[in-house]
Amino acid sequence: MKEKLDKWLGRFLVILMALMTIDVLWGVFTRYVVGSQASWSEELARYLMIWLALLGAAYASGQGAHLAIDLLKPRLDTKNVSRVNLLISVLVCAFSLCVLVIGGGRLMYVTHKLGQMSPALNIPKSYVYVVIPVAGILIIIYQFLRRDLITKPSTA
Repeated sequence: MKEKLDKWLGRFLVILMALMTIDVLWGVFTRYVVGSQASWSEELARYLMIWLALLGAAYASGQGAHLAIDLLKPRLDTKNVSRVNLLISVLVCAFSLCVLVIGGGRLMYVTHKLGQMSPALNIPKSYVYVVIPVAGILIIIYQFLRRDLITKPSTA
């Protein structure tokens, strides 16, 4: 399942990056060649960057490429490393659930109920914020799919 999720999310991130690149190039072209930048291009680039950052963080979490400070793990034996990995995974899941899924879901709900629209694109801001709980759910899924938590430490 992890391989399918990696493949799907990786492709989606590539598409978002390509769209953002095209959008920024269009903004630069309209600013310097046409003489006035398209009003929507900067806002679209900002929203695509938000989606890229949050979904990219979920993808990095799944690849084990997220930021980590490994001061304690090299000093521990295999059994305690597994325990620390489990504790870290539980903390990441708790943070993702509380802040991203619940908090992001509330933000999305409130902006939807208030009818907030983006100024240039004229789309509901809740469409932009939907990525917050989605990224949180993906991070939680990746934590459950971690192979280092599944394998038993060797008893030597």
